[in-house]
Amino acid sequence: MPQGCPCRVVVSGSGLSRIYRCCITRPQELFFPGSATLTNTGGFLEEMNSVLIVGSGGREHALLKAFLRSNRPLCMYAWPGNPGMERDGCMLVDKPVKNWKDLADWAKNNGINLTVVGPEIPLVEGIVDTFRESGLAIFGPAKGAAAIEGSKAFSKDLMKKYGIPTAAYELFTDKEAARRYLCETGAPVVIKVSGLAAGKGAIVCDTMEEAETALTEIFDENAFGDAGSTVVIEEKMVGEELSVFVITDGKEYRILPTAQDHKPVGDGDTGPNTGGMGAYSPAPIATPDLMTRIEKEIIRPTLTAMVEEEATYQGVLYVGLMITAEGPKVVEYNCRFGDPETQAVLPLVTCDWYELFLSAASGRLTDTSWSVMEGYCACVVLASKGYPGAYEKRLVISGLDDSGDARDNTDIYHSGTAVNDEEQPVTNGGRVLAVSSWAATLEDAIARAYEGVARISFKGKQFRTDIGAKGVARLKTMEQSV
Repeated sequence: MPQGCPCRVVVSGSGLSRIYRCCITRPQELFFPGSATLTNTGGFLEEMNSVLIVGSGGREHALLKAFLRSNRPLCMYAWPGNPGMERDGCMLVDKPVKNWKDLADWAKNNGINLTVVGPEIPLVEGIVDTFRESGLAIFGPAKGAAAIEGSKAFSKDLMKKYGIPTAAYELFTDKEAARRYLCETGAPVVIKVSGLAAGKGAIVCDTMEEAETALTEIFDENAFGDAGSTVVIEEKMVGEELSVFVITDGKEYRILPTAQDHKPVGDGDTGPNTGGMGAYSPAPIATPDLMTRIEKEIIRPTLTAMVEEEATYQGVLYVGLMITAEGPKVVEYNCRFGDPETQAVLPLVTCDWYELFLSAASGRLTDTSWSVMEGYCACVVLASKGYPGAYEKRLVISGLDDSGDARDNTDIYHSGTAVNDEEQPVTNGGRVLAVSSWAATLEDAIARAYEGVARISFKGKQFRTDIGAKGVARLKTMEQSV
Protein backbone atom coordinates (compact mmCIF):
# COMPACT_ATOMS: atom_id res chain seq x y z
CA MET A 1 0.00 0.00 0.00
CA PRO A 2 1.53 3.38 -0.96
CA GLN A 3 2.49 5.72 1.88
CA GLY A 4 -0.34 8.06 2.86
CA CYS A 5 -3.06 5.95 1.29
CA PRO A 6 -6.28 5.99 3.37
CA CYS A 7 -7.29 2.50 2.22
CA ARG A 8 -6.98 -0.29 4.77
CA VAL A 9 -7.61 -3.79 3.48
CA VAL A 10 -8.06 -7.13 5.20
CA VAL A 11 -7.88 -10.26 3.00
CA SER A 12 -8.65 -13.87 3.86
CA GLY A 13 -9.65 -17.14 2.28
CA SER A 14 -8.35 -18.98 -0.75
CA GLY A 15 -8.58 -18.78 -4.52
CA LEU A 16 -7.70 -15.88 -6.80
CA SER A 17 -9.08 -12.49 -5.89
CA ARG A 18 -10.29 -9.79 -8.17
CA ILE A 19 -8.03 -6.82 -8.65
CA TYR A 20 -8.82 -3.47 -7.09
CA ARG A 21 -7.39 -0.05 -7.80
CA CYS A 22 -6.43 2.02 -4.82
CA CYS A 23 -7.76 5.57 -4.76
CA ILE A 24 -4.35 7.16 -5.28
CA THR A 25 -2.32 4.39 -6.84
CA ARG A 26 -1.76 3.21 -10.38
CA PRO A 27 -3.76 0.46 -12.13
CA GLN A 28 -2.80 -3.08 -11.08
CA GLU A 29 -0.66 -1.88 -8.17
CA LEU A 30 -2.98 -3.36 -5.57
CA PHE A 31 -3.16 -7.15 -5.98
CA PHE A 32 -4.13 -9.78 -3.46
CA PRO A 33 -3.36 -13.34 -4.60
CA GLY A 34 -5.01 -16.10 -2.66
CA SER A 35 -7.86 -14.02 -1.26
CA ALA A 36 -11.56 -14.72 -1.25
CA THR A 37 -12.70 -11.93 1.08
CA LEU A 38 -11.61 -8.29 0.88
CA THR A 39 -12.62 -5.75 3.50
CA ASN A 40 -11.80 -2.06 3.08
CA THR A 41 -11.62 -0.22 6.40
CA GLY A 42 -11.01 3.26 4.99
CA GLY A 43 -10.53 5.23 1.77
CA PHE A 44 -11.87 4.24 -1.62
CA LEU A 45 -11.24 1.11 -3.65
CA GLU A 46 -12.39 0.81 -7.27
CA GLU A 47 -12.93 -2.66 -8.65
CA MET A 48 -11.14 -3.11 -11.96
CA ASN A 49 -12.67 -4.94 -14.92
CA SER A 50 -10.97 -8.22 -15.77
CA VAL A 51 -10.21 -9.37 -19.32
CA LEU A 52 -9.11 -12.81 -20.50
CA ILE A 53 -7.26 -13.12 -23.82
CA VAL A 54 -7.27 -16.58 -25.40
CA GLY A 55 -4.16 -17.31 -27.47
CA SER A 56 -0.38 -17.22 -27.27
CA GLY A 57 0.99 -15.42 -30.32
CA GLY A 58 1.94 -11.98 -31.54
CA ARG A 59 -1.67 -11.15 -32.33
CA GLU A 60 -2.68 -11.80 -28.72
CA HIS A 61 0.29 -9.78 -27.44
CA ALA A 62 -0.85 -6.91 -29.68
CA LEU A 63 -4.38 -7.16 -28.27
CA LEU A 64 -2.94 -6.97 -24.76
CA LYS A 65 -0.93 -3.86 -25.57
CA ALA A 66 -3.99 -2.25 -27.13
CA PHE A 67 -6.00 -2.88 -23.96
CA LEU A 68 -3.17 -1.47 -21.83
CA ARG A 69 -3.06 1.68 -23.96
CA SER A 70 -6.75 2.27 -23.31
CA ASN A 71 -7.59 4.92 -20.74
CA ARG A 72 -9.18 2.34 -18.44
CA PRO A 73 -7.69 0.37 -15.53
CA LEU A 74 -7.88 -3.32 -16.41
CA CYS A 75 -6.75 -6.58 -14.93
CA MET A 76 -5.41 -8.70 -17.80
CA TYR A 77 -5.22 -12.49 -17.96
CA ALA A 78 -4.20 -14.81 -20.80
CA TRP A 79 -4.51 -18.47 -21.64
CA PRO A 80 -2.07 -19.87 -22.48
CA GLY A 81 -0.29 -16.53 -23.12
CA ASN A 82 3.43 -16.07 -23.71
CA PRO A 83 6.49 -14.68 -21.88
CA GLY A 84 6.15 -11.29 -23.55
CA MET A 85 2.56 -10.92 -22.35
CA GLU A 86 3.56 -11.93 -18.85
CA ARG A 87 6.41 -9.44 -18.94
CA ASP A 88 3.90 -6.70 -19.75
CA GLY A 89 1.91 -7.43 -16.61
CA CYS A 90 -0.56 -10.00 -17.92
CA MET A 91 -1.26 -12.88 -15.54
CA LEU A 92 -1.34 -16.33 -17.10
CA VAL A 93 -4.07 -18.83 -16.22
CA ASP A 94 -2.38 -21.48 -14.10
CA LYS A 95 -5.16 -24.05 -14.16
CA PRO A 96 -4.96 -27.04 -16.55
CA VAL A 97 -7.45 -26.58 -19.38
CA LYS A 98 -8.62 -29.74 -21.15
CA ASN A 99 -11.58 -28.21 -22.94
CA TRP A 100 -13.38 -24.89 -23.34
CA LYS A 101 -15.76 -25.70 -20.48
CA ASP A 102 -12.76 -25.84 -18.15
CA LEU A 103 -11.67 -22.37 -19.27
CA ALA A 104 -15.22 -21.02 -19.01
CA ASP A 105 -15.48 -22.37 -15.46
CA TRP A 106 -12.20 -20.67 -14.54
CA ALA A 107 -13.39 -17.39 -16.07
CA LYS A 108 -16.68 -17.52 -14.18
CA ASN A 109 -15.04 -18.43 -10.88
CA ASN A 110 -12.57 -15.58 -11.22
CA GLY A 111 -14.95 -12.83 -12.22
CA ILE A 112 -13.78 -12.31 -15.79
CA ASN A 113 -15.88 -9.54 -17.34
CA LEU A 114 -14.82 -10.04 -20.97
CA THR A 115 -13.01 -12.72 -22.95
CA VAL A 116 -11.37 -11.96 -26.30
CA VAL A 117 -10.39 -14.87 -28.56
CA GLY A 118 -7.38 -14.54 -30.83
CA PRO A 119 -6.94 -17.77 -32.85
CA GLU A 120 -9.42 -19.38 -35.21
CA ILE A 121 -9.38 -22.94 -33.82
CA PRO A 122 -11.17 -22.15 -30.52
CA LEU A 123 -13.78 -20.14 -32.43
CA VAL A 124 -14.43 -22.90 -34.97
CA GLU A 125 -14.63 -25.42 -32.12
CA GLY A 126 -17.31 -23.37 -30.36
CA ILE A 127 -15.61 -21.60 -27.45
CA VAL A 128 -18.02 -18.68 -27.80
CA ASP A 129 -21.06 -20.93 -27.48
CA THR A 130 -19.56 -22.57 -24.38
CA PHE A 131 -18.83 -19.25 -22.66
CA ARG A 132 -22.25 -17.84 -23.50
CA GLU A 133 -23.90 -20.92 -22.01
CA SER A 134 -22.12 -20.00 -18.78
CA GLY A 135 -23.42 -16.42 -18.96
CA LEU A 136 -20.01 -14.94 -19.87
CA ALA A 137 -19.35 -12.07 -22.25
CA ILE A 138 -16.99 -13.11 -25.05
CA PHE A 139 -15.84 -11.31 -28.19
CA GLY A 140 -15.90 -13.51 -31.26
CA PRO A 141 -18.33 -15.35 -33.55
CA ALA A 142 -20.33 -18.37 -32.45
CA LYS A 143 -19.48 -21.76 -33.93
CA GLY A 144 -22.01 -21.51 -36.75
CA ALA A 145 -20.72 -18.09 -37.81
CA ALA A 146 -17.06 -19.12 -37.46
CA ALA A 147 -17.69 -21.57 -40.32
CA ILE A 148 -17.04 -18.59 -42.58
CA GLU A 149 -13.38 -19.43 -42.00
CA GLY A 150 -13.62 -23.01 -40.81
CA SER A 151 -15.14 -24.16 -44.10
CA LYS A 152 -14.10 -22.58 -47.37
CA ALA A 153 -16.86 -24.62 -48.99
CA PHE A 154 -19.37 -22.79 -46.77
CA SER A 155 -17.90 -19.34 -47.45
CA LYS A 156 -17.62 -19.84 -51.23
CA ASP A 157 -21.21 -21.11 -51.46
CA LEU A 158 -22.34 -18.18 -49.30
CA MET A 159 -20.73 -15.72 -51.69
CA LYS A 160 -22.23 -17.43 -54.72
CA LYS A 161 -25.72 -17.48 -53.17
CA TYR A 162 -25.68 -13.79 -52.20
CA GLY A 163 -23.79 -12.38 -55.18
CA ILE A 164 -20.65 -11.35 -53.30
CA PRO A 165 -17.74 -11.01 -55.75
CA THR A 166 -15.13 -13.76 -55.53
CA ALA A 167 -13.16 -16.05 -57.83
CA ALA A 168 -15.06 -18.64 -59.90
CA TYR A 169 -14.73 -22.07 -58.26
CA GLU A 170 -15.86 -25.67 -57.90
CA LEU A 171 -15.83 -28.05 -54.94
CA PHE A 172 -14.44 -31.61 -54.98
CA THR A 173 -14.24 -34.52 -52.58
CA ASP A 174 -12.24 -36.94 -54.75
CA LYS A 175 -9.08 -36.61 -56.78
CA GLU A 176 -10.31 -37.95 -60.11
CA ALA A 177 -13.21 -35.51 -60.36
CA ALA A 178 -10.81 -32.68 -59.51
CA ARG A 179 -8.37 -33.85 -62.21
CA ARG A 180 -11.10 -33.99 -64.85
CA TYR A 181 -12.11 -30.42 -63.96
CA LEU A 182 -8.51 -29.26 -64.24
CA CYS A 183 -8.20 -30.85 -67.67
CA GLU A 184 -11.15 -28.73 -68.78
CA THR A 185 -10.06 -25.44 -67.20
CA GLY A 186 -6.28 -25.68 -67.31
CA ALA A 187 -3.86 -23.62 -65.22
CA PRO A 188 -3.24 -21.27 -63.50
CA VAL A 189 -5.54 -22.08 -60.59
CA VAL A 190 -5.55 -21.90 -56.82
CA ILE A 191 -6.25 -25.14 -54.97
CA LYS A 192 -7.47 -24.77 -51.39
CA VAL A 193 -8.36 -27.25 -48.70
CA SER A 194 -11.74 -26.38 -47.22
CA GLY A 195 -10.81 -26.82 -43.56
CA LEU A 196 -8.36 -25.02 -41.29
CA ALA A 197 -4.72 -25.38 -42.29
CA ALA A 198 -2.86 -22.71 -40.27
CA GLY A 199 -2.83 -20.35 -43.23
CA LYS A 200 -1.02 -22.83 -45.47
CA GLY A 201 -3.94 -24.55 -47.19
CA ALA A 202 -3.98 -22.42 -50.36
CA ILE A 203 -1.67 -23.60 -53.12
CA VAL A 204 -1.09 -21.38 -56.16
CA CYS A 205 -0.59 -23.59 -59.22
CA ASP A 206 0.73 -21.85 -62.32
CA THR A 207 1.11 -25.10 -64.28
CA MET A 208 -0.82 -28.34 -64.61
CA GLU A 209 2.15 -30.18 -63.10
CA GLU A 210 1.93 -28.04 -59.97
CA ALA A 211 -1.83 -28.64 -59.79
CA GLU A 212 -1.31 -32.40 -60.07
CA THR A 213 1.29 -32.27 -57.28
CA ALA A 214 -1.11 -30.32 -55.07
CA LEU A 215 -3.90 -32.85 -55.57
CA THR A 216 -1.51 -35.70 -54.79
CA GLU A 217 -0.43 -34.01 -51.55
CA ILE A 218 -4.02 -33.39 -50.48
CA PHE A 219 -5.75 -36.62 -51.52
CA ASP A 220 -3.03 -39.27 -51.68
CA GLU A 221 -0.56 -38.11 -49.04
CA ASN A 222 -3.25 -36.67 -46.76
CA ALA A 223 -0.93 -33.72 -46.06
CA PHE A 224 -3.73 -31.63 -44.56
CA GLY A 225 -5.67 -34.37 -42.79
CA ASP A 226 -9.42 -33.88 -42.47
CA ALA A 227 -9.05 -30.26 -43.59
CA GLY A 228 -8.44 -31.62 -47.09
CA SER A 229 -11.50 -33.85 -47.33
CA THR A 230 -13.12 -31.16 -49.47
CA VAL A 231 -11.11 -29.12 -51.95
CA VAL A 232 -11.84 -25.79 -53.61
CA ILE A 233 -10.39 -25.20 -57.07
CA GLU A 234 -10.75 -21.60 -58.14
CA GLU A 235 -9.47 -19.26 -60.79
CA LYS A 236 -6.26 -17.43 -59.98
CA MET A 237 -7.12 -13.79 -59.48
CA VAL A 238 -4.68 -11.11 -60.58
CA GLY A 239 -4.26 -7.89 -58.65
CA GLU A 240 -3.08 -6.47 -55.33
CA GLU A 241 -4.18 -7.91 -52.01
CA LEU A 242 -5.83 -5.90 -49.25
CA SER A 243 -6.90 -6.82 -45.72
CA VAL A 244 -9.99 -5.20 -44.19
CA PHE A 245 -11.04 -5.70 -40.55
CA VAL A 246 -14.62 -5.11 -39.43
CA ILE A 247 -15.77 -4.94 -35.81
CA THR A 248 -19.45 -5.89 -35.76
CA ASP A 249 -22.30 -6.79 -33.43
CA GLY A 250 -24.05 -8.57 -36.31
CA LYS A 251 -25.74 -5.51 -37.80
CA GLU A 252 -23.79 -2.39 -36.98
CA TYR A 253 -20.08 -2.32 -37.76
CA ARG A 254 -16.88 -0.28 -37.58
CA ILE A 255 -13.98 -0.59 -40.04
CA LEU A 256 -10.42 -0.57 -38.72
CA PRO A 257 -7.51 0.80 -40.77
CA THR A 258 -6.69 -1.40 -43.74
CA ALA A 259 -3.51 -3.43 -44.03
CA GLN A 260 -1.39 -5.35 -46.48
CA ASP A 261 0.21 -8.64 -45.48
CA HIS A 262 3.36 -10.31 -46.87
CA LYS A 263 2.77 -14.07 -47.02
CA PRO A 264 5.76 -15.53 -48.94
CA VAL A 265 8.88 -16.09 -46.85
CA GLY A 266 11.28 -14.33 -49.22
CA ASP A 267 11.80 -10.83 -50.55
CA GLY A 268 9.89 -10.01 -53.70
CA ASP A 269 7.14 -12.44 -52.66
CA THR A 270 9.34 -15.46 -53.36
CA GLY A 271 9.41 -18.83 -51.64
CA PRO A 272 6.68 -20.77 -49.86
CA ASN A 273 3.77 -19.11 -48.11
CA THR A 274 3.92 -18.54 -44.38
CA GLY A 275 1.55 -17.32 -41.70
CA GLY A 276 2.79 -13.83 -42.57
CA MET A 277 6.24 -12.20 -42.57
CA GLY A 278 5.13 -8.62 -42.02
CA ALA A 279 2.47 -6.04 -42.69
CA TYR A 280 1.85 -2.33 -42.90
CA SER A 281 -1.15 -0.09 -42.35
CA PRO A 282 -2.99 1.67 -43.83
CA ALA A 283 -2.63 0.34 -47.38
CA PRO A 284 -2.49 3.21 -49.91
CA ILE A 285 -4.46 1.16 -52.42
CA ALA A 286 -7.52 1.53 -50.16
CA THR A 287 -8.73 4.88 -51.47
CA PRO A 288 -12.00 6.36 -50.15
CA ASP A 289 -13.77 5.42 -53.40
CA LEU A 290 -12.54 1.84 -53.19
CA MET A 291 -13.58 1.52 -49.54
CA THR A 292 -17.06 2.80 -50.39
CA ARG A 293 -17.34 0.08 -53.01
CA ILE A 294 -16.02 -2.59 -50.61
CA GLU A 295 -18.63 -1.63 -48.03
CA LYS A 296 -21.46 -1.68 -50.56
CA GLU A 297 -20.51 -4.82 -52.48
CA ILE A 298 -18.86 -6.97 -49.80
CA ILE A 299 -19.11 -5.94 -46.14
CA ARG A 300 -22.81 -5.14 -45.90
CA PRO A 301 -23.92 -8.07 -48.09
CA THR A 302 -21.77 -10.46 -46.06
CA LEU A 303 -23.23 -9.41 -42.71
CA THR A 304 -26.74 -9.52 -44.16
CA ALA A 305 -26.09 -12.96 -45.64
CA MET A 306 -24.99 -14.32 -42.26
CA VAL A 307 -28.19 -13.04 -40.65
CA GLU A 308 -30.24 -14.65 -43.42
CA GLU A 309 -28.39 -17.92 -42.86
CA GLU A 310 -29.28 -17.74 -39.15
CA ALA A 311 -25.60 -17.39 -38.27
CA THR A 312 -25.44 -13.75 -37.19
CA TYR A 313 -21.80 -12.71 -37.09
CA GLN A 314 -20.45 -10.93 -34.00
CA GLY A 315 -16.78 -10.20 -33.46
CA VAL A 316 -14.12 -9.16 -35.91
CA LEU A 317 -14.51 -10.19 -39.53
CA TYR A 318 -11.31 -10.29 -41.55
CA VAL A 319 -11.98 -9.81 -45.25
CA GLY A 320 -9.05 -10.75 -47.46
CA LEU A 321 -9.48 -9.06 -50.83
CA MET A 322 -7.89 -9.06 -54.27
CA ILE A 323 -8.20 -5.71 -56.01
CA THR A 324 -8.63 -6.86 -59.60
CA ALA A 325 -9.25 -4.96 -62.83
CA GLU A 326 -12.96 -5.74 -62.36
CA GLY A 327 -12.97 -4.45 -58.78
CA PRO A 328 -12.57 -5.91 -55.28
CA LYS A 329 -13.13 -9.65 -54.88
CA VAL A 330 -13.01 -11.79 -51.76
CA VAL A 331 -10.01 -14.10 -51.46
CA GLU A 332 -11.05 -15.43 -48.06
CA TYR A 333 -12.81 -14.60 -44.83
CA ASN A 334 -11.24 -15.10 -41.43
CA CYS A 335 -13.24 -15.18 -38.21
CA ARG A 336 -10.55 -13.38 -36.18
CA PHE A 337 -7.83 -10.77 -36.31
CA GLY A 338 -4.99 -11.48 -38.73
CA ASP A 339 -1.42 -12.09 -37.65
CA PRO A 340 0.72 -10.01 -38.27
CA GLU A 341 -1.79 -7.42 -39.55
CA THR A 342 -3.08 -6.88 -36.01
CA GLN A 343 0.40 -5.77 -34.94
CA ALA A 344 0.30 -3.09 -37.66
CA VAL A 345 -3.31 -1.95 -37.27
CA LEU A 346 -4.01 -1.66 -33.55
CA PRO A 347 -1.19 0.80 -32.71
CA LEU A 348 -2.85 3.32 -35.04
CA VAL A 349 -6.20 3.26 -33.21
CA THR A 350 -7.00 5.03 -29.96
CA CYS A 351 -10.18 3.92 -28.22
CA ASP A 352 -11.58 2.15 -25.18
CA TRP A 353 -11.05 -1.37 -26.52
CA TYR A 354 -12.81 -2.89 -23.53
CA GLU A 355 -16.02 -0.96 -24.20
CA LEU A 356 -15.81 -1.53 -27.96
CA PHE A 357 -15.33 -5.30 -27.72
CA LEU A 358 -17.88 -5.69 -24.94
CA SER A 359 -20.54 -3.73 -26.83
CA ALA A 360 -19.96 -5.80 -29.98
CA ALA A 361 -20.14 -9.02 -27.96
CA SER A 362 -23.39 -7.84 -26.39
CA GLY A 363 -25.06 -6.97 -29.69
CA ARG A 364 -25.06 -3.24 -28.99
CA LEU A 365 -22.13 -1.68 -30.81
CA THR A 366 -21.86 1.82 -29.42
CA ASP A 367 -20.45 5.10 -30.62
CA THR A 368 -17.30 4.54 -28.61
CA SER A 369 -14.80 7.35 -29.06
CA TRP A 370 -12.46 6.27 -31.85
CA SER A 371 -9.54 8.07 -33.41
CA VAL A 372 -7.01 6.90 -35.97
CA MET A 373 -3.49 8.25 -36.07
CA GLU A 374 -2.56 10.30 -39.13
CA GLY A 375 0.36 8.14 -40.11
CA TYR A 376 1.52 4.61 -40.79
CA CYS A 377 2.62 1.52 -38.91
CA ALA A 378 5.00 -1.15 -40.24
CA CYS A 379 5.46 -4.60 -38.73
CA VAL A 380 8.42 -6.91 -39.47
CA VAL A 381 8.35 -10.56 -38.36
CA LEU A 382 11.52 -12.29 -37.15
CA ALA A 383 11.42 -16.00 -37.91
CA SER A 384 13.53 -19.07 -37.20
CA LYS A 385 15.90 -20.35 -39.86
CA GLY A 386 14.10 -22.98 -41.93
CA TYR A 387 10.59 -21.59 -41.37
CA PRO A 388 8.00 -22.42 -42.75
CA GLY A 389 9.73 -25.80 -42.77
CA ALA A 390 11.63 -27.46 -39.92
CA TYR A 391 13.52 -25.19 -37.54
CA GLU A 392 15.58 -25.32 -34.36
CA LYS A 393 14.16 -24.18 -31.01
CA ARG A 394 15.51 -22.97 -27.65
CA LEU A 395 17.99 -20.49 -29.15
CA VAL A 396 18.84 -17.56 -26.88
CA ILE A 397 17.42 -14.17 -27.88
CA SER A 398 19.26 -10.95 -27.04
CA GLY A 399 18.51 -7.27 -27.55
CA LEU A 400 14.87 -7.24 -26.49
CA ASP A 401 15.50 -4.56 -23.87
CA ASP A 402 17.22 -2.31 -26.42
CA SER A 403 14.63 -2.48 -29.20
CA GLY A 404 12.33 0.33 -28.10
CA ASP A 405 8.95 0.59 -26.46
CA ALA A 406 5.69 2.41 -27.04
CA ARG A 407 7.24 5.68 -25.86
CA ASP A 408 9.56 5.44 -28.87
CA ASN A 409 6.65 4.50 -31.15
CA THR A 410 7.97 0.94 -31.30
CA ASP A 411 6.46 -2.26 -29.89
CA ILE A 412 7.93 -5.75 -29.65
CA TYR A 413 5.45 -8.63 -29.85
CA HIS A 414 6.28 -12.18 -28.79
CA SER A 415 4.99 -14.91 -31.11
CA GLY A 416 7.08 -18.01 -30.50
CA THR A 417 9.22 -17.50 -27.42
CA ALA A 418 9.89 -19.25 -24.13
CA VAL A 419 12.19 -18.83 -21.12
CA ASN A 420 15.04 -21.25 -20.38
CA ASP A 421 16.33 -22.42 -17.00
CA GLU A 422 18.60 -19.37 -16.82
CA GLU A 423 15.55 -17.08 -17.24
CA GLN A 424 16.73 -16.07 -20.72
CA PRO A 425 14.27 -15.57 -23.58
CA VAL A 426 14.63 -18.28 -26.23
CA THR A 427 13.03 -19.13 -29.55
CA ASN A 428 10.10 -21.54 -29.43
CA GLY A 429 8.38 -21.31 -32.80
CA GLY A 430 8.62 -20.55 -36.51
CA ARG A 431 7.61 -16.93 -36.17
CA VAL A 432 9.47 -15.74 -33.08
CA LEU A 433 8.94 -11.99 -32.70
CA ALA A 434 7.47 -9.02 -34.50
CA VAL A 435 8.67 -5.42 -34.38
CA SER A 436 6.12 -2.69 -35.10
CA SER A 437 6.85 1.02 -35.43
CA TRP A 438 4.64 3.93 -36.32
CA ALA A 439 5.48 7.34 -37.75
CA ALA A 440 4.06 10.18 -39.83
CA THR A 441 5.28 8.60 -43.08
CA LEU A 442 5.38 4.99 -44.23
CA GLU A 443 9.08 5.26 -45.05
CA ASP A 444 9.90 6.45 -41.53
CA ALA A 445 7.75 3.73 -39.96
CA ILE A 446 9.54 1.07 -42.00
CA ALA A 447 12.98 2.48 -41.18
CA ARG A 448 12.20 2.61 -37.48
CA ALA A 449 10.89 -0.99 -37.49
CA TYR A 450 14.08 -2.25 -39.13
CA GLU A 451 16.15 -0.36 -36.57
CA GLY A 452 14.37 -2.39 -33.91
CA VAL A 453 14.94 -5.60 -35.89
CA ALA A 454 18.67 -4.88 -36.10
CA ARG A 455 18.99 -4.71 -32.30
CA ILE A 456 17.48 -8.17 -31.76
CA SER A 457 19.68 -11.23 -32.23
CA PHE A 458 19.29 -14.98 -32.20
CA LYS A 459 20.99 -17.71 -34.20
CA GLY A 460 19.43 -18.14 -37.65
CA LYS A 461 17.23 -15.03 -37.44
CA GLN A 462 15.50 -14.51 -40.79
CA PHE A 463 13.22 -11.72 -41.97
CA ARG A 464 12.11 -10.02 -45.14
CA THR A 465 13.84 -6.76 -46.01
CA ASP A 466 11.07 -5.37 -48.24
CA ILE A 467 8.10 -5.04 -45.89
CA GLY A 468 6.00 -2.09 -47.05
CA ALA A 469 7.90 -1.59 -50.30
CA LYS A 470 4.72 -1.93 -52.37
CA GLY A 471 3.05 0.74 -50.29
CA VAL A 472 5.97 3.15 -50.64
CA ALA A 473 6.01 2.63 -54.42
CA ARG A 474 2.26 3.22 -54.68
CA LEU A 475 2.45 6.40 -52.60
CA LYS A 476 5.17 7.77 -54.88
CA THR A 477 3.08 6.94 -57.93
CA MET A 478 0.06 8.65 -56.38
CA GLU A 479 2.13 11.75 -55.60
CA GLN A 480 3.44 11.91 -59.15
CA SER A 481 -0.07 11.67 -60.60
CA VAL A 482 -1.36 14.64 -58.61
